[in-house]
Amino acid sequence: MYELTVKSHFDAAHVLSGYPGECSLLHGHTWDIEVTVAGETLDEIGIVYDFKQLKSDLAQVLASYDHVYLNDVEPFNTLNPTAENLARVIFEALSATVDRRVSVKEVVVWESPVAKIVYRP
Repeated sequence: MYELTVKSHFDAAHVLSGYPGECSLLHGHTWDIEVTVAGETLDEIGIVYDFKQLKSDLAQVLASYDHVYLNDVEPFNTLNPTAENLARVIFEALSATVDRRVSVKEVVVWESPVAKIVYRP
């Protein structure tokens, strides 16, 4: 099994509905995202999945979240924009985008340099 990981980031604000503290107020993050895909088969030139393609796939998923108020963007207009929900939503969107030779193994969302959530179904 081969695993390939790329990183990206975006900046966005949000409010956590029902949170008993400061995160219930408008605030923002530079969200760092790590995505790992896995596959068993190499292509004819010995690549499991092109780094460039995975970066492009991830950029496409993240584009609608950059420099916005997440609570106004689907699906977060009805789903609390927690790091946990963000990780799952990115996982599902990327799973529908990547080539079938690989599968998304995990999505890591860093909401700060010292706090992350890992989503693995």
